Amino acid sequence: MALVPYVENPLPALSKLHNSSAQFRFANHDLHLTQDWKKLGVAAVVWDAAVVMCIYLEMGKVELKGKEVIELGAGTGLVGIVAALLGAKIVTITDREQAMDFLSANVKANLPQDTQGSVAVSELTWGEGLERYTAGGYDVVLGADIVYLEDTFVPLLQTLEHLCSDTSVVLLACKIRYKRDTDFLSMLKQRFTVEEVYYDKQRDIHVYKSWKVPPRRDL
Repeated sequence: MALVPYVENPLPALSKLHNSSAQFRFANHDLHLTQDWKKLGVAAVVWDAAVVMCIYLEMGKVELKGKEVIELGAGTGLVGIVAALLGAKIVTITDREQAMDFLSANVKANLPQDTQGSVAVSELTWGEGLERYTAGGYDVVLGADIVYLEDTFVPLLQTLEHLCSDTSVVLLACKIRYKRDTDFLSMLKQRFTVEEVYYDKQRDIHVYKSWKVPPRRDL
C-alpha cells in the first residue's frame, strides 16, 4: 500500500481506523494488530478488504497448506499472518520500506514461535527490484485493498506477472469505489483470467481470483 498520511477524519465510520489496535479471531487464534494512522496513514490500519480476505481464506476455497504465499501491500500484515496460521509452507509479507518496522512488529507479536521461521517480512515497491523475488516462484499471491492509485497499476501488473507462474493463483480483495478500480480489472484481464469468487455485501468487498492467461500457440 502507498504510505499516505491522512488528516484525522471525524466520520464515525472511520473512527476505528484511528484506534491504536484492532482485534480479530482467525484460524483459531486471537490476533491483536497495532495501528498507526497518524504516522503511516493507510498502510498502518486494518481495512475491511483485509478482513474479508481472511474470511475467504478460512473458507478453504484456495489451498494454502504446503504452498508458498506472498502478500503485496500488506499494511498491518493481517492477511499474511492468517495465511501462515492456515498452514502455508512459506509466507512472504511485503510492503514499502517505511512500513517494515511496523509490519515486522505485528507479525512477530501474532505468530507462534514455531511458525515464525516460515514467515519473512520483506521490502517490495511494485515494479522495482523484482529480481530479488523468484520469477514464478509463488503458488498464491494475496492483495487486500491494494487497487486504488492509478500510478501504481502498471508496476503492480508487472509485479504480478513476475511473481506468478502458469499455475499461480492471485486473490485480490477490494471495494469498487471509482471507475479507475474497474479500469484496473480491465487491465488485469488482458493478462490474467479473472473471476469474482466472493462478495461480502455488508462490507461491500469483492474478492477476485486470477491466474495467468496461457500463451497463444500459433498454428
